[in-house]
Amino acid sequence: MDTVLRYRGREVSSGEVAFIRELIGEEPGASRRSLSQKICAAWGWVQSNGELRDAVCRGLMLELHRAGQITLPSARWMAKRPPSRRTPPAHVDVMAIPLVAPLSEIGAVEIQQVRRTPDEAVVNSLIEQHHYLGYVHPVGEHLKYLVTARGQPIACFCWSSAPRHLGPRDRYIGWSQAARKANIRYVAYQSRFLILPWVRVPHLASHLLGRMSRRLSSDWERVYAHPIYFTETFVDPSRYRGTCYRAANWTYLGMTTGRGKDDQTSRPNRPLKQVLGYALVKDFRERLSEVVVA
Repeated sequence: MDTVLRYRGREVSSGEVAFIRELIGEEPGASRRSLSQKICAAWGWVQSNGELRDAVCRGLMLELHRAGQITLPSARWMAKRPPSRRTPPAHVDVMAIPLVAPLSEIGAVEIQQVRRTPDEAVVNSLIEQHHYLGYVHPVGEHLKYLVTARGQPIACFCWSSAPRHLGPRDRYIGWSQAARKANIRYVAYQSRFLILPWVRVPHLASHLLGRMSRRLSSDWERVYAHPIYFTETFVDPSRYRGTCYRAANWTYLGMTTGRGKDDQTSRPNRPLKQVLGYALVKDFRERLSEVVVA
């Protein structure tokens, strides 16, 4: 197969490009969204839960358009501002009631998965207000959690699809390129973990990490129809020591290169961070290294 473009793990052939050109020619008045949905349906390009990979397909079409391989119809909607300047999440007022006590004395701690619920806005707002990285809308599969005690929010988690290429993780797992491509969906990335600044409860962070490790896979399978075998996160050593992760038995895997996924210069352009990982099943290497031949 002659590969014209590789995009998010998919190799696009000249025949598939010709199919897209023909589809655009047959429906010149169709929107980009409509075209991407028809491409996904024709290619069987769906998520594990059966939903079309519409947003990813539109990104692929845009890359082909920029490369001169196809000519897309004009976009019918344009963002008013670039992604870095988009409107932050709506502010949600939360009572900042100090919680300073031993873990054993704060009562029941509840962890709720809030994706696609009214409380998702609470998580978005708290992350934007109190996390040093702020809120960024996740791409791909993702879940969000709100942690409460005594009827008040005390912490938040955000999990999303893992980066496709991450040297320390890939070497630790020891999978092949084909296995990584086939099984990357079984790895989840903890993009945000926030203990609210007015909460001072020793060992709370490691306690929550332990509880998350026992429920994340089943929650993910409920929403996306597949489990999670391995989790990962980044820790900025200039800000944090990662003590809670080590207390929760996460493993140090190595350091990032500081170049980011869209690097074009091969030079660091952001802080180097520690990569930490945690396996949710004992045989994670075997499961993640398996390649099923059709």
